[in-house]
Amino acid sequence: MTVEIICVGTELLLGNIINTNAAYLAEQCAGLGLSCYYQSVVGDNRSRLMETVKTAIGRSDIILMSGGLGPTQDDLTKETVAEVLSIPLVADEHSRQRIAHYFEKRGMHITDNNWKQAQVPEGCLVLDNENGTAPGMIVEVGGHHIVMMPGPPGELRPMFENSVRPYLQEFTPGVIFSQTVKICGVSESLVETKIEDLIAGQENPTIAPYARLGEVHLRVTAKAADEKEAKKLIKPIVRELKARFGGDVYSTDADTTLEKSVVDLLLAANLTVATAESCTGGMLASRLINVAGISESYKSGYVTYSNKAKRRLLGVKKTTLTKYGAVSEKVAGEMARGAALFTKADVTVAITGIAGPDGGTKEKPVGLVYIACQVCGKLMIKEYLFSGGRAKIRESATACALTQLRRCLLEYCGSRTFGKEKN
Repeated sequence: MTVEIICVGTELLLGNIINTNAAYLAEQCAGLGLSCYYQSVVGDNRSRLMETVKTAIGRSDIILMSGGLGPTQDDLTKETVAEVLSIPLVADEHSRQRIAHYFEKRGMHITDNNWKQAQVPEGCLVLDNENGTAPGMIVEVGGHHIVMMPGPPGELRPMFENSVRPYLQEFTPGVIFSQTVKICGVSESLVETKIEDLIAGQENPTIAPYARLGEVHLRVTAKAADEKEAKKLIKPIVRELKARFGGDVYSTDADTTLEKSVVDLLLAANLTVATAESCTGGMLASRLINVAGISESYKSGYVTYSNKAKRRLLGVKKTTLTKYGAVSEKVAGEMARGAALFTKADVTVAITGIAGPDGGTKEKPVGLVYIACQVCGKLMIKEYLFSGGRAKIRESATACALTQLRRCLLEYCGSRTFGKEKN
């Protein structure tokens, strides 16, 4: 069974809204073992939507549609599908009652156009919407299955999980299962070089690299009769990748972020942490604090953008700032030591750099960043030179700070010494 995804909405074409529904639906189809060959985005235009639906029916068995089921005049999905299939729209009393209950429960007035959402193609399977007013619909005709779902992700995803997935499982010949090996601190080109032989000889499972800021993810995917068999196929490949990349692999869990892996190390070692940031302006603190449970470890964070703040809040020496400049190895080290002194944290991370677009010189160009990590008195300072615009430099510095902190924690937890290093 082949699947086609059609996302409806002019706002998607204009870039006002990121089309997360297509990615979600494609991933779900892959997990079900259904082959998705085409994706389309079409605006709120009857003729163009009609042409898109006709094309999809001519080449795909299952058509998943999102959007265009609301109460306004430009919501045209079910009307267009019904017209293409020559099926009349009829009132669905069950949906009408659910819409009335939705508004009554919230003490809201129902405008007449909301009843439009209770009109459905005759003979379709109606899917209840537990998070909104527009019901979903499945139309079966001529061996084709057209599934219409609301556009808001908060409505589409629960509907897919509760109603559409069980329906599609009847057509699945097997499963496609993936596991992601997450690597930090290694460039995409180096990762690809180290797995060239595995990619050249791949059949089932397959390996696909995906570059992330400061990370590379390797998605290992297997197709099998069931999930248990797929996992069995994937296991030796994941084991080989972990052997090749060693400690640079921070997780094989899709839900684990780099910052969560760092927080897990801090909590496991019962270490407290504090941050001192200049050019990143609190980005590192934000990523750490985004992890549940960090309150057990995180003590304080400083954003010392000016030299005065570095001196007053972190105890950076005036002579150091004068002699070496705010963006220097010496200042980064004093920021980390000062944060440890004032917070009594076991672990401190300091970042100072030039994010641009101005402020760079020949000796200290835009993108130059120093990151200092101190773990229980042992200090590591590294020099980086990032490229890109201001936002990318700040984000890159934050990602590298997490990677550097993780490496320091691994060495500390492994009772290995580490010292000053430059790259």
